[in-house]
Amino acid sequence: MVKNDPFVYIFTGEDASSKDLQLARLKDKYLPGKNRSFNLDTLYAGDKDLTLKTLQEKLLFLPLNSSHRIVLIRNAQNLKKELREFIILYARQPNTKVLLVMDLDRYDPRDDFIKNISAYAQVSRFNQAYQPNIFELIRLIGLRQAANSLRVLHQLLAQGERAEWILGALRSNWERLIDNPQELKRKIAYLLKCDLAIKRGRLKPSFALEKLIISLCGFRQALG
Repeated sequence: MVKNDPFVYIFTGEDASSKDLQLARLKDKYLPGKNRSFNLDTLYAGDKDLTLKTLQEKLLFLPLNSSHRIVLIRNAQNLKKELREFIILYARQPNTKVLLVMDLDRYDPRDDFIKNISAYAQVSRFNQAYQPNIFELIRLIGLRQAANSLRVLHQLLAQGERAEWILGALRSNWERLIDNPQELKRKIAYLLKCDLAIKRGRLKPSFALEKLIISLCGFRQALG
């Protein structure tokens, strides 16, 4: 291995064929010969068999008639907390006989695991699938496009965005950009009503946010 080659790799994105091609290149480079299958371990995050002890053992095994081994973790976005914490520490002083490759569906720069390990890993992004964001939701609400706003809201919730974060982002944007005091007051009132309904358990967060968006866009547009 070249001195500056990394020992930890992160593959992100939903282009599985491109990720597999990159993995094949690593195999060809570091696992030549007939013993490839003995020097490649594929693990699946979220699998009950993937314990901290199992991962530690795989990363300590020595190569068999080869210069290196590869440990591949599929669905790495599902890694348990203790495994993430171990990998962050491991990446700082990895076994130089082992390449650790983690395959994630998408790259989230806000994820603490991604932020901490990126300094010690080579991150490759493969045609990241389109992901809506809060700014698109704000724009669509401003255009009073209720149906499109609700679609983006549902996508944000499916991505794991929490209701309180969405509400906070809406308020922050309004306070920076809305010059009309009456308009700002009206929108904040809608927002506070939604927040209260969620905190008191009157409505599920998703339903409360839907009602908020319909109110902001206008019932007429939403029903039309």
